[in-house]
Amino acid sequence: MDRGKGGLSFFASPCEGLVERITAANPGIRLIEKYEMTGEEWHGDRIEPYHIHNLCIFPPWKRPDKTDEKAKEILLDPGVVFGTGRHQTTEDCLSLIHRLCSREKIGTVLDIGTGTGLLALGAAALGCRQVLACDFNRLAVKTALNNIRLNRFEDRVLAFQARGEDMMSIPCDLLVANIHYDVMRHLIESPHLPEKKWVILSGLLNSEAKKVLASLSAKAVHIVERRCPDGIWNTILARPLPTT
Repeated sequence: MDRGKGGLSFFASPCEGLVERITAANPGIRLIEKYEMTGEEWHGDRIEPYHIHNLCIFPPWKRPDKTDEKAKEILLDPGVVFGTGRHQTTEDCLSLIHRLCSREKIGTVLDIGTGTGLLALGAAALGCRQVLACDFNRLAVKTALNNIRLNRFEDRVLAFQARGEDMMSIPCDLLVANIHYDVMRHLIESPHLPEKKWVILSGLLNSEAKKVLASLSAKAVHIVERRCPDGIWNTILARPLPTT
């Protein structure tokens, strides 16, 4: 539907009559186009169980028959928010979170642009005691909240609506931001970036990654690793150097 800027509405069943009543009662709203598709068609990928190290991610309606007894299970219902967890950047972020949590104690995490909440859930499953997950998209926050409840992580993960650049003053052991570059550049310029112990930045194309790397180097931030296994999407693990 459209009221100048445009937007999307989702319905679980045919709703022609309802749409007609809404547009009739609101002259500023009109229906531009409509589609009928399955959840898999919307996400562009089959929603299947998969593993990232010892994390087993699966939808609530398709629990694996068997999982390793040491596996940490994460239920993920993407709803209508883009992301089944199989994007290269998501997998790289989860892998790096797993590495950090396996080597040292990561107590607090700030996940900016949380989307479905998967990275926040992964951090909680790996032992992080306090995870803040923010997203400016209200629908994403609702989806993340649902996934937090599905995994019974209400005591460890809090999802809320906010602009990521406004949350940088929150202290944390690990900052994770899998988000588009327009927001990322504001995060990097924040005076609070050097206060973070670890930083994972992702969702960057090659040209954007070069800009981010240059900005981090200028701020005396140590680049621990840059990942780009598909040649397209970049994920950066960095550690701000202590100031003297």
